[in-house]
Amino acid sequence: MMSFSRCFVLVFSVFSLKCFAADRPTEDLAGPPAVTAKSWIIADLESGQEVASLLANEPRKAASTTKIMCAYVVLELVQKDPAVLDEWVSISKLADSTAGSTADVKAGEKVQVRDGLYALMLPSGNDMGNAFAEHFHSRLAAPGEETPKGVKAPAYASRANFIAEMNRTAGRLGMTDSTYRIPFGDGGAETDYTTTARDLVKLTLAARKHALFREVVAAQTHRAQIRMPNKKEREAEWKNSNELLKLANYDGVKTGTTTSAGACLVATGSYEGRGFIVVTLGSASEEARFADNRNLFRWVWGKRD
Repeated sequence: MMSFSRCFVLVFSVFSLKCFAADRPTEDLAGPPAVTAKSWIIADLESGQEVASLLANEPRKAASTTKIMCAYVVLELVQKDPAVLDEWVSISKLADSTAGSTADVKAGEKVQVRDGLYALMLPSGNDMGNAFAEHFHSRLAAPGEETPKGVKAPAYASRANFIAEMNRTAGRLGMTDSTYRIPFGDGGAETDYTTTARDLVKLTLAARKHALFREVVAAQTHRAQIRMPNKKEREAEWKNSNELLKLANYDGVKTGTTTSAGACLVATGSYEGRGFIVVTLGSASEEARFADNRNLFRWVWGKRD
């Protein structure tokens, strides 16, 4: 026979567990999956309508996702004059010496604009970002109030107008929480944030209107002929850093990774005719960002309202 004290302890324990459980939320099986990203958003690929998000308006550093804006500015110039695609971009010492991820283009070499877009977006060429900024600098208006004062410093003299155009373009697209300081990444101090997940959806929707943008970001590899200073040519091959492209459902867009930004990814994909943009900023690692995006895509594809 159970003693009174043991019976009391058992009843009290069951009562306590029920009370404590009542104070805690339960798993939301209908909600989006847990991910490592600090902020994220899922939006319809055509309309941009938001499906779900977490801190999507929180300004953050976003690493090389900035290159989407760099490419878009170039493609807007191409739209005005298609001959721009056939121009040759000279690689300066400044571009060649750019730190970080590289397309491995060297000072004195020349890359056609068309191929330069692949060099920018596939291997995430910081060098190509600076090369584009220098190439188009003289055709664009000088920085105004839309551009941080640091961009007006002498060190940016050969690129400032291009960076200013990135900021003016952000304004035209309604990217109210975005500020660009360099052509290929974040720049600035630790607390100088670049953009938000929601603004990156606006930018991606606009960039995807260019057929060449869609073609570039969907490519897993690209080969190009580079003109060398001795007037000979060499072949370059660039591989896309977006691992999601190994699966048929995905067709873009851009990775980005720095210590301050974390691992970032803007991705587009479709399943059974349902297309979405998923942006993750500040994932725990490069591997985690791909898992974060896949989990968010799989959830939204499986969601039936």
